[in-house]
Amino acid sequence: MRQQTIKSSISCSGIGIHSGELVNIRLNPAPANHGIVLIRTDKFPRVRIPAICEYIKSALNASTLGVNGTRVGTVEHLMAALAGLGIDNAEVEVDGPEIPILDGSAAPFVQLIKAAGIIELSTPRSYLVVRKPIEVRVNGSYAAIKPSLETKVNCTISYNHPLLHHQELELRFSPEEFETEIAHARTFGFLEDVDRLRSLGLAKGGSLHNAVILDRHGPINREGFRCEDECVRHKLLDLIGDLALCGLPVLGEITVHKAGHALHHLLVHRLLSNPECFDVVEDTDHTGRHDHRHSTTFANA
Repeated sequence: MRQQTIKSSISCSGIGIHSGELVNIRLNPAPANHGIVLIRTDKFPRVRIPAICEYIKSALNASTLGVNGTRVGTVEHLMAALAGLGIDNAEVEVDGPEIPILDGSAAPFVQLIKAAGIIELSTPRSYLVVRKPIEVRVNGSYAAIKPSLETKVNCTISYNHPLLHHQELELRFSPEEFETEIAHARTFGFLEDVDRLRSLGLAKGGSLHNAVILDRHGPINREGFRCEDECVRHKLLDLIGDLALCGLPVLGEITVHKAGHALHHLLVHRLLSNPECFDVVEDTDHTGRHDHRHSTTFANA
């Protein structure tokens, strides 16, 4: 396949779930090999933050990227939508410290991108092809990636809650599967944790309009879950957004168990810091057959 960008610029506004601030974002087309770049437009001069793992600054309840003290938080849902729809290149202008949460899922970003339109560029797309397994484990949680001819993800969650004791979902990744099976799943949390999060300066903009909140019996949102296993679907959404910080689409089989942003980031860092475990492969004839080119430069990005 060839690289893709959006056809025209498009904007939206919303509240940051942690900052509580009203934020405006604008998605702009970008040329081939540009990647996804966040731009803080409220800074002078404007601050550009490439959406790659080198610029990860925090994993506390969200993925935050930054350069020289300027940060953009909660990037994972937007990154998942861009990756999910196969957008390789775009500029994201944002006039505040956080990407808006909107309804808590990636669906509004999917709608935004599709409204802008998607166009194919003339440059072949490159892929990060996993050649050797990588695994990280922390306190009973783990994340692993191994070679595969396709992108496949498996996510398992387990909480001390009667509805979430065990949920598991496996997905063979494609834009169609992402849009229909994953994008609509909202972020979730527990009523008992709300006060603790706010004491940490988090969740200032959180509400029943942008998150599923559970007490011991189930969601307190009037509409309930969008689907029975919405929580594991959202965790898989977060994984896709965090995996996009590799900077290229990943071909491999990814498995995560009781993982979160920090473990996702650790897996990405571990993979990219071991260049013997992957190749960067160019789709030279645009049909899915690849020209194998090993890249140590990308590993150090």
